[in-house]
Amino acid sequence: MPPRAPGPMRGHRVSMARAAAVSVLAIPIPGGCATDGGQDASDPYPAGPDAAVVIRADRILDGRGAVLTGRELVVRGRRIEAIAEAGATQGAVVYEFPGATVLPGLIDTHVHLGWHFDATTGRLSSAESTETAEDRVLYAAENAWNMLASGVTTVQSLGGPEDVPVRDAIARGSLPGPRVLTSIQPITLGSGGPEEIRARVDELAAAGADVIKIFASASIRVGGTPTLSQEQLDAACGQARERGLRAVVHAHGPESARRSALAGCRQIEHGALLDRETLELLAERRLYYDPHTHLIFENYFVNQDRYLGIGNYTEDGFRQMRAAVPTALAAFREALDVEGLDIVFGTDAVAGAHGRNWTELVYRVREGGQDPMDAIVSATSLAAASLELDETVGTLAPGFEADVIAVAGDPTADIGALEHVVLVMRGGVVYRHRPLAATP
Repeated sequence: MPPRAPGPMRGHRVSMARAAAVSVLAIPIPGGCATDGGQDASDPYPAGPDAAVVIRADRILDGRGAVLTGRELVVRGRRIEAIAEAGATQGAVVYEFPGATVLPGLIDTHVHLGWHFDATTGRLSSAESTETAEDRVLYAAENAWNMLASGVTTVQSLGGPEDVPVRDAIARGSLPGPRVLTSIQPITLGSGGPEEIRARVDELAAAGADVIKIFASASIRVGGTPTLSQEQLDAACGQARERGLRAVVHAHGPESARRSALAGCRQIEHGALLDRETLELLAERRLYYDPHTHLIFENYFVNQDRYLGIGNYTEDGFRQMRAAVPTALAAFREALDVEGLDIVFGTDAVAGAHGRNWTELVYRVREGGQDPMDAIVSATSLAAASLELDETVGTLAPGFEADVIAVAGDPTADIGALEHVVLVMRGGVVYRHRPLAATP
């Protein structure tokens, strides 16, 4: 008989994330894998680091639209070794999930890793908070764990300085979390004219930014009107290309998105007010479109009292957000009808939303009318392509990083299955495991 997968151990998800985050502050923690509930396990390779790990389920979604049955996923070390005939691999650790689906880990192209509620006030952490830089890193680490445990194995955080130590600790393997790309800080109206903006891009590149985030419009809470000129956007996106970095743009309305497209930027974020003409321009110019139709709004409304009165989170700002909900959904539905437009998965997850990323996909399918498989592809191989990681993650195929999740049920039949995560593996290490009983 093959060795069985390790079972659950004692512990708590949040406490693990906070304890692990201390490694960022130069206090090491033991390496290992976490099983369901966030428990720390002492050995991520129970049959040895060179042994194969096999994952079996009713179906495998490769992340590019294919459904494979009668197969098993074979992982060795950090990478996928093969997709073999079921039962063909001997001498392996086996994870079996009857009735379940295996697919690539989800990729969220827009989160805010460090956003959190102040433990003292219960409200959004702001300039008035008395937290230390170390506190903010701990919160970012907790958010990272919550997203990983929910099946998100790569995130693009747009952004905050606390992202960098968390990103680097996760990359070293001393902190559990998704792969992190970060913009560190954004380019805004306050960044100055074209020359100052180019210099700011250079500063961010030197600081280790993976991507340049640009605010080309105001928040939807104050109307979403353009804030940067064509010349400023040309400078920002052009300098990003010079430094080998992608440029993603916060742009709610048609004019700010149009300027961004003409400037050669890579991706439009939000786009709640976009019309068909602008969406067609994005497709023509080969930009990615990352609409946010649900989670960001729902989270703000549920937590309104924790945001209200901070910055532009005013009563009028919340009224404007409520008015934007049907408009954003209409823009998304229109985008689905635009030939050649690459729509990727992103949530704009802020304080209160980390770990519920999957609800955005559910809404896009159930309310927006997106095909379930297209939604899954938007959060796997297509999202990876938007991050220029499509030769590394987002697909289940030999040679790719073993970023793998399993969910109970079939998300192509019921996208809500994404809520029921029973396995999370990143880089070949299992961080969550909930065994499923075979159907009698």
